[in-house]
Amino acid sequence: MVSKKSRAEVRQNKHRRMRNRFSGTAARPRLAVFRSNNHMYAQIIDDTVGNTLVSASTLQKDVKAELKKTNDVEAAAYLGTVIAKKALEKGIDEVVFDRGGFIYQGKIQALADAAREAGLKF
Repeated sequence: MVSKKSRAEVRQNKHRRMRNRFSGTAARPRLAVFRSNNHMYAQIIDDTVGNTLVSASTLQKDVKAELKKTNDVEAAAYLGTVIAKKALEKGIDEVVFDRGGFIYQGKIQALADAAREAGLKF
């Protein structure tokens, strides 16, 4: 019998391979995105020190209040604008995008496009 890996396991392996290729620096931190079934999380990380500089998620009260659902494309786009605004307030305008092993379409793409439109460069 052929054993098939679960989607989560495949995603984690992809993410591990991607992380070998790039990391965030102080000049250009990493925008890491995680998507669960119910929520989305985004954080900007400086990997040289191991610090999270900015974070946002659909669990936060101010973000959740603006959304009807926390797991759709509109929520992802709103989260992208929120993380970009927070980053620009901290003086971060250029990042490396880490999609976390997820396929670049749907919610991940909506978050990235919204962050670009709000002023982040990647």
